[in-house]
Amino acid sequence: MRIVLDANVLVAGVRSRTGASNPLLIAGFKGRFAWGCSVPLFYEYEDVLNRAEFLLATGIPRSEIATFLTDVAGTVEPVELRFSWRPQLRDAGDEMVLETAINARADLLVTHNIRDVGAAPGRFGIDCLTPADALRRIA
Repeated sequence: MRIVLDANVLVAGVRSRTGASNPLLIAGFKGRFAWGCSVPLFYEYEDVLNRAEFLLATGIPRSEIATFLTDVAGTVEPVELRFSWRPQLRDAGDEMVLETAINARADLLVTHNIRDVGAAPGRFGIDCLTPADALRRIA
């Protein structure tokens, strides 16, 4: 199964071990699904995890975030963005996640912003799920 994870899933997974995002990340690291990621999406991962407010709220040092991102980079399957499908969504900030999922030929796009993404992934044969629903799907 090919899955693209929105940056908000990484934030939630790093921030807390109690929600579904953390075990979903662990499943990705263990190779239970093919985790697709484009260069722009990886830069988004890097940006949100290195924001001062995130680092202050979690108490995680930048060095640990750097190690985590190195692990992510070694785990993901690179997705080349051959086609641009913009605009599809209300929030332009979410376009890169959908575009990555389309170009990856993903089965799932996983996000905490289901409402913002709307029905657009379905037009490309991609299911859009929350981390909890995605975790159940890969179990």
